[in-house]
Amino acid sequence: MTIADRYDVSMSSADLTVIDVAESSRFELLLDGERVGLADYSLTNGVLTVPHVETDPAHQGQGFAAVLMDGVIGSIRSNGQTIRPLCPYAAAYMRRHPETHDLLATGSSV
Repeated sequence: MTIADRYDVSMSSADLTVIDVAESSRFELLLDGERVGLADYSLTNGVLTVPHVETDPAHQGQGFAAVLMDGVIGSIRSNGQTIRPLCPYAAAYMRRHPETHDLLATGSSV
């Protein structure tokens, strides 16, 4: 199953890429090289605080925000970090995915 299949996105997973643009403190979701979503963050002492997640209006309702959050969570897990999901969407994503709860920063809830 591809990421696109998992989130019912109509494109193949090869078309979608999540990248960490550290110099801008945000993750970006690229579709064929074009940014279609972003997740702003700050990183302090291994805690990634996510205050904002968005998808371009033309791509809303297609599962792209979930693909983006899946990439953010994957990066956090692989880097041994934790997350403080301040954005309502980021918190809702984590509520729907209890397998991510081990990544919640101390004092954070979803």
